[in-house]
Amino acid sequence: MAGMVNGEWVDTMPAAEEIEGGRYVRKESQFRDSLSPDASARYPAEAGRYHLFVAWGCPWAARALVVRALKGLTGLVSASFALPSFEGAEGWTFDEGPDGTSAKPFPLYSYYRRAVPDYTGKVTVPTLWDRKTESIVSNESAEIIRMFNHAFDGLTGNRLDIYPEDLRSRIDRWNDFIYPRINNGVYRTGFATRQAAYDEAVTELFAALDEVEQHLARHRYLAGDTCTEADWRLFVTLARFDIGYYPAFKCNLRRIADYSALSNYLRELYQWPGIAETMSLDRIKADYFALANVNPTRIIPIGPVVDLARPHDREKLSGAGIRQR
Repeated sequence: MAGMVNGEWVDTMPAAEEIEGGRYVRKESQFRDSLSPDASARYPAEAGRYHLFVAWGCPWAARALVVRALKGLTGLVSASFALPSFEGAEGWTFDEGPDGTSAKPFPLYSYYRRAVPDYTGKVTVPTLWDRKTESIVSNESAEIIRMFNHAFDGLTGNRLDIYPEDLRSRIDRWNDFIYPRINNGVYRTGFATRQAAYDEAVTELFAALDEVEQHLARHRYLAGDTCTEADWRLFVTLARFDIGYYPAFKCNLRRIADYSALSNYLRELYQWPGIAETMSLDRIKADYFALANVNPTRIIPIGPVVDLARPHDREKLSGAGIRQR
């Protein structure tokens, strides 16, 4: 999980360099290339060329799976799912890759080594792999979902737009608010190693959830009447909250189920066509309780029972869904 140093795997979790004064500090992704609709680009959008390495439990990987589904890319960009988290000591491990099923499980870091033999850094999901050049395009989820939002439109004819130009400043403001406080806030809470760091993170997390709850009580989506990238970035954290972050990461002041607007909003987004298939609640819960630093016994609790298919009440608020380009 920790990553590689000069092409060799180093096993700590979380990495020592990610803890500063008891606070968890996420390091930036290092592979930052981009797919393009331009056929002359280094990484042009082509059917069957690219492959996603993902994991059920990871919300960053879930972002990519959600947008892949929304944009009709499941047949164009293949994906393989990590085996139950951290059963071994080599980080994310898979039994299927870009070339199909493997004779034996392999660690994701082997693909990082293929791309950069002396790589030093994190090995994370999602990782977007290029079969043609045997290189990593990107392991930054925020940028992968932007690529998926537009790069393949010429191939698919899918004109759904989760980052419309006239809403970008509003979307960016919500992303900037939600990422440190909620998306990463649950990790700052769960991975804190000192009481003061935990208190700081968990207080900020629930203050942010309270604020979003108030907003969603009046607006169907974060940016108004249109469901955007900001909503899906929030969704992946909300969907994991009650089964993972609340019990395992000590984010236990309130559940999402205790918030009226947030819980109905979560169910609405879960029920969008194709989205439920991007999630496995049992696997998500198992992945979080497999983390030795938050659950040393690795015992997976029986509950809670979460039913995201129940009816929601969001129709009472106006909403245009996702825009066509």
